[in-house]
Amino acid sequence: MSAPYAPHDPYAALRHTAYRRYLIGTFCANVGRQMTSVAVAWQIYQWTHSATALGLVGLLNVIPLLVCLLPAGALADRFDRKRIITLSTAALACLSVLLACVAFFHEAVPRLAILDLLNGGLRRLAMLFEQQADPISFDFTHPALPVVYAILLVMGVVRILGWPARSAIVPQLVPPGVLSNTLTWNSSAFEIATMTGPAIGGFLIAWAGFPVVYVLDALCGLSLLVLLTRVHVPPPVAPVVAMGKRSWRSLLAGAEFIWNKKVVLAASGLDMFAVLLGGAVALLPIYADQILHVGPIGLGWLRAAPSIGAFGMAMWIAHRRPMQRPGLMLLWAVAGFGVAIVVFGLSHWFWLSFIALLATGSFDNVSVVVRQSLVQLLTPNHLRGRVTSVNQIFVGSSNEIGTLRAGLMAALVGPVAAVVWGGVGTILTVLVIARAVPQLKTVAPLDQLRAED
Repeated sequence: MSAPYAPHDPYAALRHTAYRRYLIGTFCANVGRQMTSVAVAWQIYQWTHSATALGLVGLLNVIPLLVCLLPAGALADRFDRKRIITLSTAALACLSVLLACVAFFHEAVPRLAILDLLNGGLRRLAMLFEQQADPISFDFTHPALPVVYAILLVMGVVRILGWPARSAIVPQLVPPGVLSNTLTWNSSAFEIATMTGPAIGGFLIAWAGFPVVYVLDALCGLSLLVLLTRVHVPPPVAPVVAMGKRSWRSLLAGAEFIWNKKVVLAASGLDMFAVLLGGAVALLPIYADQILHVGPIGLGWLRAAPSIGAFGMAMWIAHRRPMQRPGLMLLWAVAGFGVAIVVFGLSHWFWLSFIALLATGSFDNVSVVVRQSLVQLLTPNHLRGRVTSVNQIFVGSSNEIGTLRAGLMAALVGPVAAVVWGGVGTILTVLVIARAVPQLKTVAPLDQLRAED
């Protein structure tokens, strides 16, 4: 006679105090980051009226990601993860304050020769891609523009150095049996942050200005620092691997692990190419201004729409048993994401656009939960920092290169074509990976997955 089925506890992870405090702190920090993200995009677009200028924001984020993420993963496996998170969060708060100062005193920034030279280079780059637009419509004369770009570059470096530690520390805060539930709540909290952050940012831009947004971002980061002081992180069960003479092989151990785990490789690759091709967030300022005519408040709601959908999906997932066929669900979810992107790209009606973005968030949440579950559940603790860093190269590079791709493609063929063809590319990516890695369809239920030694 089979054993009776144990009822599923959707709040198992939240019953652990250390994780609950860490979740609240990271949620506050993510809200601040999302507010700053929408504010920076709107500020740069208002200064330049250039799609290329928006795409360059993605480039400034992807450069530190590609350069620093592997070493950051090694740091997360070798040093105290809590200390890494503390230092990187404090640095980001200081940079947000600096961004607020530049936004508040932007008219006082002197017209130095180096700033004029950089603005001239930015203008030439915009004219190279935006050949369909009138060059008179561009404005790359604001001396504060290169300063903002420089701050964003430094923020990207600091954020990447702390990124693997933030993810790798989570399995140390809860028992293995509730890790899958923990990842669902991580995704839920992130989606709530990306839902509320842009909406709050849009209202604050309209009613209080950019400096207030950046100061609030710094305060949100400080809340994570306060909560971290009360989070006890148990030492890992497995020892940290030494990085002596074999430092390069140790540094690339995460990539080797993912390469040998074809299911993880397929899930990460699917997410990377889908977001790279299907991402439309970078073009939302253009849609809000030129196509939907809804201004900064409408932009905030458009930015929040995917997260509203993702939060609803996350709550549905949290209150159900762990996925029994996660790989198949992943394929269908990414295909649905591509279809929703095509609908958004073709829409000229605000509410249809909002609903399409809502759907993209719902489908994307399924992808996030499955991918993160595969990575965290199948990876031994002593490799989690490095495996997380490689996985985040897939995810982070797709987001940031996707931003660059969307901006440059919009400059060449227009924003509508850039979004629609990206959605079509996402659907084709699903077909290719489903055929290339058929074992993805037969992945075991999430509550049965365990890491190998």
